Amino acid sequence: MNKKLHIKKGDMVYVNAGNDRGKTGKILSVNKQKERAIVEGVNMVSKHTKPNAKNPQGGIIKQEAGIHISNLQVVDPTKGGATRIGRRLNDKGKLVRYAKKSGEEIK
Repeated sequence: MNKKLHIKKGDMVYVNAGNDRGKTGKILSVNKQKERAIVEGVNMVSKHTKPNAKNPQGGIIKQEAGIHISNLQVVDPTKGGATRIGRRLNDKGKLVRYAKKSGEEIK
């Protein structure tokens, strides 16, 4: 099942649920099958790593873990707050996403 999501890689999003509620960040990647996204600086976890070529010391590193997309909302490009997303045809006949709060098109 290839479900259409309201978020894309590169979007600025607001976290509306969970331990990181109220934070904003940029989406680094989206997993459509699991409906999860990795957001920069949100849902940080500690990962124990063995020494390897990339990290010769090994040890504990902090990295972002996935967060369910139902807990994310796109940030409005003009007003700045969280907004819902709609889809409409632009003047060139292409389907584009827009912020329902301001009506502004989301790039």
